Amino acid sequence: MHAVGRYYVEGEARAAKVEDLFAAVAPRYDLINDLQSFGLHRLWKRRLVRLAEIRTGDRALDVCCGTGDVAFALARAGAEVTGLDFSEPMLAVARRRAAGRVPSAGPAPRFQQGDALQLPFPDASFDVATVSYGLRNLADLDRGLQELHRVLKPGGRLLVLEFGKPELAAWRWIYFQYLRLAVPVFGRLLCGDADAYGYILESLEKYPAQHGVDARLRGLGFTDTRVINLLGGIMGIHVAGWPQAAACG
Repeated sequence: MHAVGRYYVEGEARAAKVEDLFAAVAPRYDLINDLQSFGLHRLWKRRLVRLAEIRTGDRALDVCCGTGDVAFALARAGAEVTGLDFSEPMLAVARRRAAGRVPSAGPAPRFQQGDALQLPFPDASFDVATVSYGLRNLADLDRGLQELHRVLKPGGRLLVLEFGKPELAAWRWIYFQYLRLAVPVFGRLLCGDADAYGYILESLEKYPAQHGVDARLRGLGFTDTRVINLLGGIMGIHVAGWPQAAACG
C-alpha cells in the first residue's frame, strides 16, 4: 500500500476533489499526457474514433471531453459533436483550441459544462457517445453508464477508452510501478503537483477495469460488447452497441 494523495476520496466528496485536480493540471494536461504515454494516447484516441464508425451527420457526445482531442477527431470524421465536461478550466482550453482551427469535415464541436451523472440531454439524443479517461473519475460509475445508455438512440454506439489492469501479473506489477513512481514526477515537474498524477494509480486500484465495465455494459442491455486491450491491457477500449428498437406490426 502507499499513501493516498489529497485528490482521491470516495463517495459524494469525490466530484469536488476531481474538479480541483483538473483545475490544477488543465494548463499542462496535454503536454503531460504526451510525456507519460510517450505520445501513444493520440494513437489510441484515433483508434477509438475509427471504431465509432462515424457517418456524416451523426450526432456524437463526448463525455468528460477535457481539452477536446476526441471531440475534434469526431468532428473531422463528419459528426455533429457536443463535448461535455464538468471542469471549466479544461473546457477553456478546448474552446481556445476550437477558436484556432477549422475542422476538415463537419461543424466545429460545441463545448458545454455539465455533470456526467446527470446529462443535460433528452433520452435517445445521440448516435454515438464516447468517454476517454473519464469513467474512473465518476463518483458513481453505474449511474454514469446508465446516463450514457439513456441518451443513446436505438442503434447507437458507445466507446470508452480508459486505463486498464493487465491480466499478466508481472506486467501489471511493472505498469503499476511506473504509475506509482514515474508518473507523479511529471506532475511535480510540470505543474508543481505530484498528487495530481499519483491520483491515476489511486483511482485505478479500485476501478473495475476491463472485465468489470464490460459486465456492467452487458447488464444495461448493450449488445456486441467487446474489449480491445492495448499494450497488454494497460489500456482498454470498450465498444458496445445499443440495439435497434423492435419493429411493431
